[in-house]
Amino acid sequence: MRHDRSKPQQRWGVALILAAALTSCTTWTENAAKKDELANIHLQLGVSYLDMNKLEVANENLQLALEEEPNNAQAHNVYAFLNEKLHDYGQAKAQYEEALNLAPDDWSVQNNYGRFLCDRGDYTQGMALLTQAVSTQLNDRQWLALTNAGRCQLAMKQTQSAKTYFKQALILDNAYAPALSEMQKISYQSGDYWVAKGYLQRYLSVANHTAGTLWFGMQTERALGNAELAKQYQNLLLEKFPLSDEAKQIKPVLH
Repeated sequence: MRHDRSKPQQRWGVALILAAALTSCTTWTENAAKKDELANIHLQLGVSYLDMNKLEVANENLQLALEEEPNNAQAHNVYAFLNEKLHDYGQAKAQYEEALNLAPDDWSVQNNYGRFLCDRGDYTQGMALLTQAVSTQLNDRQWLALTNAGRCQLAMKQTQSAKTYFKQALILDNAYAPALSEMQKISYQSGDYWVAKGYLQRYLSVANHTAGTLWFGMQTERALGNAELAKQYQNLLLEKFPLSDEAKQIKPVLH
């Protein structure tokens, strides 16, 4: 099983794929090959800085990659995700569209753009792209697109369909944290408290708490009658995520 636990793009269900640098001069001129190699170097640097949340330096490198090779689909793909993080959704959409035009069969572009569209409420086109990303034989990380499809279904109020997608993702990678946290939430909301507790335990074996996992963990333990553990989760939530929406729901109760 694949356990991509640490990288921010994995937590977002994003696939940022690096193309290998091409230096052969048999089909390109020497200058063209050099530009392609430089573009890939800047692309790799852009992904690395994005991973470290150094957005300004990531932006500089990705722009250089696109200057060197304007038709590099992955550079457009990664640049789109960077613009999402910068909340420039118009630019992000334009970059995803360009990436898809350049590489319509690329599963990483399909996955990222599909997730983006679902997040913006365009469920029909978003699900169409995510379905393509899941079905391609070249996709060796299908759990990313499956989890994104599940989240899209949740946004459409299709809980049972969402569960199917999340469970399929966990069959492929039983330690994929985003799918585990989604199943924790769904299980709690369905009243399956012991199941929710089990999903949280699996989640914590591969990832750190989020405000969401602490919130549903707290609610689950309350429902199971474990007041002390529920209080521990509440204290952790207030300590680690004091500005979160979940923490704000607790504070009025404490005063």
